[in-house]
Amino acid sequence: MRKTYAIFADYHQFYLRDAGKGSHALVDYTEEECYRRVAAAPFVVAIQPDRNLTVPVEVELLDHRPDDDFVAWDHVAEASLDLPSGRLEIQECMGDLIDLWLVAPGQYRVRAYFGGLDTIDTLGIDGDDHYRVILWPAPMAPAALLKDFGRR
Repeated sequence: MRKTYAIFADYHQFYLRDAGKGSHALVDYTEEECYRRVAAAPFVVAIQPDRNLTVPVEVELLDHRPDDDFVAWDHVAEASLDLPSGRLEIQECMGDLIDLWLVAPGQYRVRAYFGGLDTIDTLGIDGDDHYRVILWPAPMAPAALLKDFGRR
């Protein structure tokens, strides 16, 4: 399954979360999570786009770990997400539901790709940045930075 969205990334974030576990907004981010641009807590992963405006996001569910080399991307990070209800919500920061996906209940790895980061203007308003999120079944593991664009 693959879908494309225009997501309002207010406060530089949007969420993938388990719909059966209530609202789990992440409030305090560590410096490491901000640098990684991906943060995780029980039943939620926050993706942190570089602009806090509406950004294009492609979300895809695979049945296996993606095999890619990140050449087309500026920054890549991943974290784990537990979805015991099998209902994945894609949600804007202020709580607006973007979509609800029915998936097999279980644990998933979430890989976030960030592209076009060098096109964002100095005010952080205009840019051709774009984002991709891929999920696949995988055991829980620590968050990881796979390709580093550097600080915002």
